[in-house]
Amino acid sequence: MNKIAILIPCFNEALSVGKVISDWKHELPEAEIYVYDNNSTDGTAQAARDAGALVRNEYRQGKGNVIRSMFSDIDAECYIMVDGDDTYSAAHGREMSELVLSGMADMVIGDRLSSTYFHENKRPFHNAGNSAVRALINLIFGSNVRDVMTGCRAMSYRFVKSFPLVSQGFEIETEMTIHAIDKNMLLKNQVIGYSDRHDGSSSKLNTFSDGLKVIRTILHLFCDYRPMLFFSVISAFLALLSALFFLPVMNEYLATGLVMRFPTLIVCGFGAVAAMISFFSGVILQTIKNNERRDFEFRLKEVNEWHKHGSSQ
Repeated sequence: MNKIAILIPCFNEALSVGKVISDWKHELPEAEIYVYDNNSTDGTAQAARDAGALVRNEYRQGKGNVIRSMFSDIDAECYIMVDGDDTYSAAHGREMSELVLSGMADMVIGDRLSSTYFHENKRPFHNAGNSAVRALINLIFGSNVRDVMTGCRAMSYRFVKSFPLVSQGFEIETEMTIHAIDKNMLLKNQVIGYSDRHDGSSSKLNTFSDGLKVIRTILHLFCDYRPMLFFSVISAFLALLSALFFLPVMNEYLATGLVMRFPTLIVCGFGAVAAMISFFSGVILQTIKNNERRDFEFRLKEVNEWHKHGSSQ
């Protein structure tokens, strides 16, 4: 088992991947560096080999698919994941790895937003999107994560091997963050340097389509991880809407003794029923979620046993 494994998912990053590998070798010379090439057409794999990395291929397109293979294939005490575009500084790599290796963190989040990101990044919608996603996650899950969508983070063996990865694209960072929060993993924020891409290098992230995917992922995970809250919000909305439409009918009845708006009354009744169904759906799903949480703790014990066995070999 490696002590530290540096994981670099790449798609057409030939211009920068060599420097990324060189910087991380300088910062953590004892680490093994793996580059997973995701169907690049610009010579990324050869550039990575020339820089001294171990290169593997992932033929299913998408960052989530690459990370799934990385997490499955590689065993290490500490995993550092970083993009191959040379936007993240390696200067804090030692601090991040020591937090994981000392047991003080299961995930160290490389926080760009508290350093140079808003100055360096020239895409205003990305700036606004990162801030909005961070605020939304912290509001829903009661956390204090400083950078939800960062591509630089250090992770422990037990996090990596217990993470049920579902996403296929760039929304993977959001999924990883929410999983760590929900499963009570030790989280640390580490401020890191950020610089914009090199001239000639283009981002693979589409502001609007990938942004919508991230928002959709948050809503799905909100439903999955906080079903009681999710369905209670829907229930409260439906109940309030039904009450607002019912008040005029009730006032009319009190004044005249007659119900003149039967269609409105019927719709209010259906709205109230839907509100109750939504609430009890949340109760049932929360019970299932609590049972799944207990099952996860048992699986985590198995992961810890694998870790001990792997470390002893």
